[in-house]
Amino acid sequence: MEYYNKAIELATNPTHAQWLSPLLLGSEACLCAFIILRIPYTEIDWEAYMQQVSQYLDGERDYTLIKGGTGPLVYPAGHVFIYSILFKLTDGGKNILVAQAIFAWLYLAILTLVMSCYRMAKAPPYLFPLLVVSKRLHSIFLLRLFNDCFAVGFLFIAIYAYQHRIWTVGSVAYSLGVGTKMSLLLAAPAIGVILLQALPLRRALNAAFLMAQVQITIAWPFIPINPRGYLSRAFEFSRQFLYKWTVNWRFLDEKIFLSREFTIALLAAHLGILLVFTTTRWLKPSRQSVPDFISGLWRQRPLLLHQQTLLRVTPTYIMTTVLSATAIGLLCARSLHYQFYAYIAWSTPFLLWKSNLHPVAVYTVWAIQEWAWNVYPSSNASSAAAVGCLLIQVLGVWWGTAKDTLEEDTLAEEVPRGHKRVE
Repeated sequence: MEYYNKAIELATNPTHAQWLSPLLLGSEACLCAFIILRIPYTEIDWEAYMQQVSQYLDGERDYTLIKGGTGPLVYPAGHVFIYSILFKLTDGGKNILVAQAIFAWLYLAILTLVMSCYRMAKAPPYLFPLLVVSKRLHSIFLLRLFNDCFAVGFLFIAIYAYQHRIWTVGSVAYSLGVGTKMSLLLAAPAIGVILLQALPLRRALNAAFLMAQVQITIAWPFIPINPRGYLSRAFEFSRQFLYKWTVNWRFLDEKIFLSREFTIALLAAHLGILLVFTTTRWLKPSRQSVPDFISGLWRQRPLLLHQQTLLRVTPTYIMTTVLSATAIGLLCARSLHYQFYAYIAWSTPFLLWKSNLHPVAVYTVWAIQEWAWNVYPSSNASSAAAVGCLLIQVLGVWWGTAKDTLEEDTLAEEVPRGHKRVE
């Protein structure tokens, strides 16, 4: 019985994550090397990326004229700049081994950051093994070299910075992520709610203006030539995805999948779920109703009230809010491709834990989801499982955080040492 209690304590006490993390990172470094050396690289988008950035490097600045083997360039300019650097480091994209090594270091760096975010949120150690055992995630980073790898890295940099109350760095990192792939816009509602509660209105608006300035700076080489063309390609909201490549909603008939009614229904569901989370969960630090919160934005809050609200914007709250907003967006997306798992893999363990599920249930749901995202091509069963697991996370985190009170006296310990509680 003593050994059983000790094992439970090791698995559930957040303080033990500080020694577990280095062990997992060391094993991951070895596994990454093994994958690169022993498992064949699979070409999907890398060559198209290189063809597109080579046109940019040759002087093309009209975004609508930049194309690759898979079609036109449909990512923001941050993608172009990142892969332009990779183009030069990999001999025009020909040295795949060097590219894989770069992505391996990227994977390990982001994993280190993710573990730090989990530790800041006081997540239990039993979640950490789930961060390193995803076959699909290793494939996305090491064998596919997708741009989603950089986007998810910027997302966790933003979360980490916000957890440490470094609001400017977090906002810049988030905007750089959006400027790499617009998928990160799914987290925008959560980040807006966080900033409006943690900062005075003027500073929150300054953060929003800063994000906009980052987008303008990134896009500036292309804006003078064809600004409308850049916006229509970099942020193409009307883009149609092929039914045969979708991981989710494959269990629906293709006619339904492609219908306008289905698109509108998903958009309505997305907005509705965001509204429910905002009104019942995300505004908890302010302890105000939506009308009171909105009306209070235009009045200067007393210093004591602001300090109390800021103390309730804890590292756990920040991570829960950002990741749940992302999960909501992915649940309501009409089509998810395999690379989108980069946004899911490191979010799922945390969201399932915040759902107050038993550890066995956490591991079970994670395993079903991992299976679903490794079925290629997707089947009716795998796509239903993919959607179902996201639904469990969204409903679970809403239900599991119902009793979160965010009391100030329990938050003092969550404020990182060496950081001010009020800025």
